Amino acid sequence: MARIAGVDLPRNKHMDRALTYIYGIGLTTARQILDKVDLPYQMNSDDLSGDDVNRIRIVLESDYIVEGDRRREVSMDIKRLMDLGCYRGRRHRRSLPARGQRTKTNARTRKGPRRGAAVRKK
Repeated sequence: MARIAGVDLPRNKHMDRALTYIYGIGLTTARQILDKVDLPYQMNSDDLSGDDVNRIRIVLESDYIVEGDRRREVSMDIKRLMDLGCYRGRRHRRSLPARGQRTKTNARTRKGPRRGAAVRKK
């Protein structure tokens, strides 16, 4: 099992899909990385040699921001928006959708479970 950027790549998956398990790498970026190190997309993650892993690691460290640094960058971007008090920042602060989705009937994932009507006392 290959370990790259602090993440164990999943066993028995094609490399273009396996690299997406690293935070900050999507399918397009994974394919760009594999092109740089001259590996086929369909190569299984189990078939990687130590040299292949090192070449992937070198490309990642030199050209891409992944895992902890990427998470920190995203959280700082959100914090900056909240500090500015702009519309998107206010939406983040109130845990509401920030990209224009409707909230009257949907957005349960972002808003959490429904709170029932106020309990009536007799």
